Parts: sequence; structure tokens; C-alpha cells
Amino acid sequence: MTQLLQLSQIFLPSNYELSLAIDHASKNFTGVVTINGELMQESSYLPLHSKDLVIESVIFDGKTAEFSHHENDELHITHKDVHMGTHTVVITFSGTATDAMHGMYPAYFEHEGDKKHLIATQFESHHAREVFPCVDEPAAKATFDVTLTTIPEITVLGNMPIKTQSQENDKLITTFETTPKMSTYLLAWVIGEMHSKTATTKNGVEVNVWATPAQKSESLDFALDIATRSIEFYDEYFDTPYPLPKSDHVALPDFSSGAMENWGLVTYREIALLADPATSSISSRQYIATVIAHELAHQWFGNLVTMKWWNNLWLNESFATLMEYIAVDALHPEWNIWLDFASNESIMALRRDAIDGVQSVQMDVNHPDEISTLFDGAIVYAKGARLLHMLRQYIGDTAFQVGLKEYFTQFAYGNTEGDDLWNALGKASSKDIVSMMNTWISQPGYPVLDVTSDADQNITLTQSQFFIGKHEPSNRLWPIPLNSSCSEMPEILSEREVTIHRHHDTPLQFNVGAASHFITHYSPELLERLLGKVKEGTMTEVDRLSLLNDMTLLARAGRIASAELLPILEAYENETSEPVWGIISLALAELRKFVETDEEAEKALRALSAKIARKQYDTLGWESQPNETAETEKLRGTIISLMLYGEDAAAIAEAQRRFKENSLEALNPELRSVILSSVVRHDTTGEITEHLIEAYTATQDAELAQDICLGLTSSRSEEDIATLLKSITDSTIVRPQDVARWFAYLIRNRYARTAAWNWLTSHWQWIEETFGGDKSYDYFPQYAASGLMTAEQFAEYKAFFEPMLANASLSRVITLGSTEIEARVMLIENDGPAVIETLKSL
Repeated sequence: MTQLLQLSQIFLPSNYELSLAIDHASKNFTGVVTINGELMQESSYLPLHSKDLVIESVIFDGKTAEFSHHENDELHITHKDVHMGTHTVVITFSGTATDAMHGMYPAYFEHEGDKKHLIATQFESHHAREVFPCVDEPAAKATFDVTLTTIPEITVLGNMPIKTQSQENDKLITTFETTPKMSTYLLAWVIGEMHSKTATTKNGVEVNVWATPAQKSESLDFALDIATRSIEFYDEYFDTPYPLPKSDHVALPDFSSGAMENWGLVTYREIALLADPATSSISSRQYIATVIAHELAHQWFGNLVTMKWWNNLWLNESFATLMEYIAVDALHPEWNIWLDFASNESIMALRRDAIDGVQSVQMDVNHPDEISTLFDGAIVYAKGARLLHMLRQYIGDTAFQVGLKEYFTQFAYGNTEGDDLWNALGKASSKDIVSMMNTWISQPGYPVLDVTSDADQNITLTQSQFFIGKHEPSNRLWPIPLNSSCSEMPEILSEREVTIHRHHDTPLQFNVGAASHFITHYSPELLERLLGKVKEGTMTEVDRLSLLNDMTLLARAGRIASAELLPILEAYENETSEPVWGIISLALAELRKFVETDEEAEKALRALSAKIARKQYDTLGWESQPNETAETEKLRGTIISLMLYGEDAAAIAEAQRRFKENSLEALNPELRSVILSSVVRHDTTGEITEHLIEAYTATQDAELAQDICLGLTSSRSEEDIATLLKSITDSTIVRPQDVARWFAYLIRNRYARTAAWNWLTSHWQWIEETFGGDKSYDYFPQYAASGLMTAEQFAEYKAFFEPMLANASLSRVITLGSTEIEARVMLIENDGPAVIETLKSL
């Protein structure tokens, strides 16, 4: 695919005067945009982006001009006076807000029996062109003067504070202050009935949290506190003031992404912003805190300083992902949020990054259709954040902060590439950051460090690229910060292999603190000594977590036998850490695929799960205790989930009792999803499914709705599964924003897998029409690949999706999906017999 010429290299706007009249009922809009800018090179036309707009007229430097539409959403304006230099273009146009959840769209809600909607925008990555003609590229930074004409008696929010607001002819006319120089994808507005709460930061920034009237006022409080304190934290950490006078945060009832960092007007899914203090779980509040901190980090990383082009998207997303943990750890140190980083981000990144063909953190983008594929949460977000965390540990936090201050000062309101950041951090740390980090961000994958020893205390370290599944030969090398427990080991390993003589006989460990992006394969005798530290309780939480995660990955890749996970798990029998228990649960889940066709082995695995969890189950019970830590509250849910999977009769009975004796809202929110999953699995009447679907449709509580979804999609009933799949395409039951999640949960449910796959193949046209222009479009082949297990299903996947490989927005995820399924099928074939035999012998 040939690379397109970026329009900002031809015409660079400096200011937009945008006036839109929006009909709230019909969702139609009309507009006039005046664009001042400079034609940078000789051209027979002035190019802009425009998609799905009706262009009424064009005035070029005060004279009527011709216009024509071209491929790649280009609008060419022609006039005999087109030449290099500054010009003013005035365009009159019209369009319609659609339900596609990008561009400008309605977000529906119900309040006191009335169906209503907000009008909201989502312009990232290249959807501003669907609302007004513009140069819709990140490098085309300009100022914006926006005026919106709407129905009266509603709230109108924009990036900037309101400059003037008046009512004329039963219309509300709102003009906003001029924005700073910014990219089109960050422009935003939200219009409709909303209520809010307000606070002010120490430096005088007004912070507001908004929601529809369907949401409780008290559900805004937690977000307001986190948003206010996050801005204050970043002001100090970056030593660069928040650039705008206000910061609005809006919960939208319909929203495709998790959240969007529009400058000064951040938009969210309701579940990512609202927390009812009476019913929200600690897990939900931690999620909300990290999302808010992520989006506010973008106000500096991405908004104040923006990548020149989408190949450097990681400059936005990797940094915001890292900073969310730095900020939340400062705001709530009692949460030990870095353990979540070591588990959540690591698992996602290490699994995805091991598949041959995966994208690198920084990669070329040659066509607009490829842009949406860049937003891979496992790579650009999680892996990128891990690499930056690795760098921060390597140079130290002081140098890290000094470098960021230099970066913001030098490039404020401008655009950058990766080397600009590396140079700033290199200057601050006096280290060669450019060559080190460019290797990590430009190469896909990561290394596995093989560690062996001999009788003479010689340690041999060998690095090679780690793969799960079939792969092409690789000679890639990385400069690996080893973070070894032994001072005799090198700080950085850049060679393929090195042998070092040790003078000490203490247990040898690498990647201490789990800060580097690699895994370690220890020889059996070295591993045994580390497992001894686990049993003794002398290894840190994060290192216990990292060691077990490495073992599950090595098993998934066939580097160790999957049956070897069983004795490794025994070393963790006295574990008390919630994040480590998350990895234990994951390791047990890794074994489930081997026993699906062997009832006796499956029964043994269930019994093992309950046996492993029993000690903690007896200690924690079902009831929260006064002054419990957040970690303990979350651990109880993990342990009970293992007991319920283990078919423990008493645990199942207790889940049934709690469901029958409590309303859904009254159930402990940390346990609610596991309780609902259990009662749905054991329901033989279909009545519970019917009841929960009704509750799902009726509730305005996004966290409760997600818990109900988790419960319903655990069904074993063929009839109920058919009902759920039918509900997915009914927007009165399942909002389009949630369809991919419902499908993911069902395709990963062994009892629903075949039906879910058949639903996908028979509803692909509907999926394409509903999500084709959305970031969630490629979730469907990705989620399908995560659930398919057999050679027959692999063949069906290839037969269905391979004809779509020419589609730039799907090709990479389809290729990765095929590799992932094939690896799983081969692993089941190779390791299944030994796993089954071992389980039966327990």
C-alpha cells in the first residue's frame, strides 16, 4: 500500500471559525466554517478532508470557487487564484449525526420514563472530517473559534469556557473562547440535559464532572476528587501548569471507547467515570481512577505536545498508560497499584507481543484505514507503558521528570517524533536513550532470557525472541536491563550470549521488580531454588507474580510442559497476595482447555482449584470485615470464584442463598459477578436468565449492568445462550458500545462457543454496517480467535476471515488470530495427554 501525502504538507490551517446549527430532534446540522491558512507548495487546488457532508458552497479569498470530491475523503477547492501563500476559505455545508459513535452522534438515555439523548462528538482518530471540512491530521494544529446553535434550556459544553451565550428566536447560541493551537481530533462538544459537580484546583483550574439526569448526583463525587487531585499532581510532577482554564469530564451513555482525552472536555463511558458510593466496588473505583488519570495525562502528552503522525501514537498512549499508575499511586498509595500494573498490563502485553506478526510500538501508517488498527491496547498502551516504566527505572525518576519538563517546554503546542522525547530524557540522564529505546519500540516482540549454570558456578545467559505459535526465524536482539539479584551480572545484556562466573551461591533471579519487558526461562535447578524462596515467603509479591506469569507463558509456548505448572502451583499454596492469586487463577485457567473432552480430568482440575483456594476461603469467608484493605476485598472475589469453579457444594449453596435473599443492588459488588455467574450456570429453568435480562435493560448503573452481563454469559443452557445472542443485535437490550464485550464473553464460554461463532458468521454484515468505521471493528476477529479451540474451528476461522485479508483495518488482527488459534490447537494436541494423566493421578 503506497503512502499517502499528508494534506498538512500542502495546506496548513492556522484558525477555524466554525458555526454549527444543530437540530436536536432530527440530528441534522448545518454549518459554516472559515479556514485561514497557508498553502505550503504550488498546487492547482487547495486540499481539505470532508466525509459524508453536503457541500453547499465554497468562497476562496472572497470569490466563488469550484470544489470536487476525491478518494481518501479529500475535498479539492479550485480557483484561478490558488497559489502559495495565505488564503481564507469559507465553506457552507450540512450533514447528519448518525448512531455510529464517531463524528457527531446521539447518546441515548431514559429519565423518568422519557427517552432522550445527548449530542456528543468523537473525532479521534480522523472523524472531525465527518462534521466539518478541515485538514484532519494531528500535525495540522490550529486555533478554533466555535459557535453552536441549539435548542434552549440545555447544557452546551466545549473545549473552552463559554465566551457568550444568548437566546434568539427560540434558539440558544453559544460561543466559546478561542482554543489554544490544537489538533482537529481533540475538538469536542457535548449538548443536552446534564447535571454536574464542581471543584477548583490549587492553581485555579475549574474541574466539573457531568452526567445525564438518569444518574445520581453522588455518583459524581469520586471522579471529581480524582480529577481535581490528578491535575494538581501532574502540575507538580511535570512542573508544567495545566494549559487550560477548565477541565470538564462527561459520562456519556453511548460511547465506543473507554474514554477520550478531548482537550478540556474529556468524555467517558459511564462505567469509567461514575461510582455510586453505596454500591460501587473497590475494583470499579480503581478502574475509574486509572482512566481519569490516563485521560488527564493526555492533556500534556498528546494535547499540549502531539505526535506528528499516527506512527508515533505511542507518544500519547504509552505515556498516558504509564502516568496513570504513577498518578494513582501518589493519590492512593494504599492500593499498591503497581502490582496491578505488573499483572494487568504485563499479561496483556506479554501474551500479545509473543505472536509472530504483531505490530511494533512504533510503526508506519500508510493509509487512513490502518489508523484504527494502531490502537492495540496490548501493544501501544500496555507494552509501550512497560517500556517506559523500564526506562524510568533505568534512568531514575528524577532524571525522568527533568527530561519531561524539558520536553514540554521545548515542544508546547507543537508536534514531535519519538527521538524528540528520547533526546530530552537522554540529556537529563546523560545516557544514550535514543539507540536503546528505538530498538525496543521499532522491533515487534520481546526476548526470553535462558539461564543455565554448570558445576563450576558459571552462568550462561542467552537471549532470543520469544514466540507463542509458528513463526519466521528471528535474529533480533535487544539491550535488556537485566535487573539481576546478583551484582556480578551485567546491567545491560546486548549480546546474544554471555557466560559469567559467579562467586556467590545465593538464588539467582532476573528482572527483579518486574520492570523490564522480557521473561526468564531458568534451568530446572535454578527454578527449584527460586520456588524455595516462594515457599519460604522470602520473595517479594511482584517477583512471585512475575515468576508464575513467566511459567504460564513458557507453557503456552511449549518451552516447558503444561503439566509442569501443576507442581509449580503447589509452591504458592500459602499465598495471600491478591495480584498473585490473580496469576494463580490464570494458570489454572490455562489448564482448562486441555480437559474439555475428558470429564474425569475436568473434575480433577475443578477439585484442584477448590483445594488450592480452600485455605484462603476458610480465612476470608463471604463477609467483608471492618477496615479491610482494598486488596483483601478483591482477593475474596478471586478465591470464591475458584471455589465456585471447583464445584464446592457449600460455596454454590451460599451463592444461591445470597442471590435469593438480596436485590441485585444489595449484593456485595466485589462478589456480585461471581454470584450471578454461579446461579446462571446452575439454573435449569431459564427464569434467572429472563429476570437478569430484564434487570440489565432497566438499570442505569453501568457497573451493575456489566456484572449482569458477566453472569448471563456464563450460561450452560443452549436455549438461554440462543436468547442472549438474539439480544445482542437488539439495541433496546444491548447498547452497540457493549456488543463486542458480550460476544467476547460468550465465545470464551465453552458451552456457548459454537453458537457464538455461528452468530458472528451469520451476522457479519450487521457487524460491518454497525462497527465498520469504529475502533471496535477489529475486536470481533480478535475475540473470536481468543475462544476457538479445535482444528475444525481453526479451519472455519481461516475460511471465513482470510477473504477479508485485503481489508487494511482487519488484516493484521486476522493474521494474528490465525496464529493464536493454531498455536492453541497444537498445544492441546501436544500437552493435553500429559496434563490429563497428571490430573487423574492427583
